[in-house]
Amino acid sequence: MGVPYRQDAPVPTLTPRTRRRRHRRTPLLPVLGCAALLSLLPAAAPAPQPAAPPAADQRVSAYLKAVEDRPAALRAFFRDLPKGADLHNHLSGAASTELLIRLAGEDGLCVDERTLTARLAPCGRHTRPATQARTDAGFRRRILRAWSMQDFPPGESGHDHFFGAFDKFRAVSDAHIGRLLAEVADTAARNHQFYLETMVAPAATGSEQLAADVGFHPDLARLHRLLLADGKLDRLVRRAERETDAALAEFRAAGECGTGHPHPGCRLPFRFIYQTSRGSSPERVFTQLALGMRLAERDPRFVAVNLVQPEDGANALRDYRLQMRMLNYLHGVYPRAHITLHAGELTAGLVGPSDLRFHIGEAVRTGRAERIGHGVDVAHEDHAAALLRTMARRGIAVEVPLTSNRQILGVHGAEHPFPLYRRYGVPVVLSTDDPGISRTDIGEEYRYAARTYRLDYRELKDLARASLDHAFLPGDSLWDAGRDGPRAFTPAVPCRGERPGTRAPRQSCAHFLANSPKATLEWRQEAAFTRFAEHIRHLAP
Repeated sequence: MGVPYRQDAPVPTLTPRTRRRRHRRTPLLPVLGCAALLSLLPAAAPAPQPAAPPAADQRVSAYLKAVEDRPAALRAFFRDLPKGADLHNHLSGAASTELLIRLAGEDGLCVDERTLTARLAPCGRHTRPATQARTDAGFRRRILRAWSMQDFPPGESGHDHFFGAFDKFRAVSDAHIGRLLAEVADTAARNHQFYLETMVAPAATGSEQLAADVGFHPDLARLHRLLLADGKLDRLVRRAERETDAALAEFRAAGECGTGHPHPGCRLPFRFIYQTSRGSSPERVFTQLALGMRLAERDPRFVAVNLVQPEDGANALRDYRLQMRMLNYLHGVYPRAHITLHAGELTAGLVGPSDLRFHIGEAVRTGRAERIGHGVDVAHEDHAAALLRTMARRGIAVEVPLTSNRQILGVHGAEHPFPLYRRYGVPVVLSTDDPGISRTDIGEEYRYAARTYRLDYRELKDLARASLDHAFLPGDSLWDAGRDGPRAFTPAVPCRGERPGTRAPRQSCAHFLANSPKATLEWRQEAAFTRFAEHIRHLAP
């Protein structure tokens, strides 16, 4: 059944604590394009040359090159390619716009004809029943374009349109977490993914009220005690758990889980990341972070916290360092709760030069981030080369949603730091971000990366492997940790020499897999790679 992996033991953090070092600030480089900035960074240490790929991998790479001008064959290739995990996924923005429109009609909602925002009934002046989108094609197209990036005209602000879409369909998405999850899980499973981490915020209204009642205090320890007093925060945790129970019941019903014909998503393991609204007041941000981290330590369905909303918003910019200090404090209180952070989702012109200099570095050094979402402005960071080496050494992955970076920030191709991260050995995982709004899927992310950055099959496999390796799943990885730096994807000793997909593992490997949900999923993916290569062998001329 498609429920998160459960475990009795606490979830350990994936990266060791490291001593924070003070860096001497240097003058900001002139505001240049990313490609120009990349050329100014010191060269990364040369990576060791990998061994020649197996013959099966070479055949798949040759097939990929042969079909690069055959769109149908290329789409099928990237649909069937095993693609690990999606670790950067906003549930409300991940569901298809078609599902949201259908749910709006089922709920009897109205749509404001001026703003195309869904509202509760009754429908008054300037509003129409959402059900009319079933029969009025023009009305349906207007909603579709307002709630997504479909047919978005060039020359307008993709950033504003993208982020503005959430409020337009919020009355739908907030009411149907389970229905949305069922569709998103089905899509991931059909795209040959093995795991999902998606962002939600149960008990959001309760956290807002608690924050208002308690207020803010600059002494974060005192503020935390005020939240805990008289069991206030624990009552909020229980409320979040009840809301999650209800959402999962809706998920199981929508996916027909436990019946004779379950949907594919029922078998997909997933976990939740608690999202916090970074544009809110300091007391609300702290309350949500405390709730999310307490929840992650007590409920195995939750694994981490993240800050969401535009990083360039006024409050987000003003309070960025304060929010990193909040995370640093709460990490000491809840060390088993993971932290993944949107950081560096910025470009020159979107914010002033000074705000491009420190967000990723602060997230890594102070915010205790184990993964970074987007990380687009890394070349503008103070001591960018040192930061990249730190991320590589500590195994801090960057979650890269190429489509949304192009749509929101206008950053793509040579201007994107995707090659820079890989050059420095920073683990990179492809992700979807908000595929419903973007009108994309994980297959398109892999296809775009392969075409734009000329990736071969082995490189695509390693991107998929990295996504499971950096998932907040319990247990040891299938891959040997090796020395400092990114994994070389050499199997751990108990499973070295095994051939997933061709035979059952030996006893030592089977025992290792039985004690690690993470390694088990990684083994399944390796078996899927074997089947995929065999499938391609039959397709190749």
